[in-house]
Amino acid sequence: MMRCRMSGLIAATALLSGAAPVHAARIVVGFGRPVTIVAPVPAPPAAGYYVWTPGYWNWNGSRYVWVPGVYVTAPHPGASWIPGHWVAGPRGAVWVGGHWR
Repeated sequence: MMRCRMSGLIAATALLSGAAPVHAARIVVGFGRPVTIVAPVPAPPAAGYYVWTPGYWNWNGSRYVWVPGVYVTAPHPGASWIPGHWVAGPRGAVWVGGHWR
């Protein structure tokens, strides 16, 4: 019994390790997202290459969930963050993830 469970766990781990990262998955939602939440941007946590990444609505498979904004360290001085956003498509809203420029 234990050996069977262990084999199943090893097989599941092997399958998941070869899967595409979540951020690479294409998300299409058949109805619009809620209105964006506007909140004040807090002061950066410390001196350095900190960039504010604004909050956004994420789809968790059954509903939209608000992901609050956060400061992140830029990959290099002068880097700018292009926020993720939802784009209207023929089959619903399509998520375009954020990236550095």
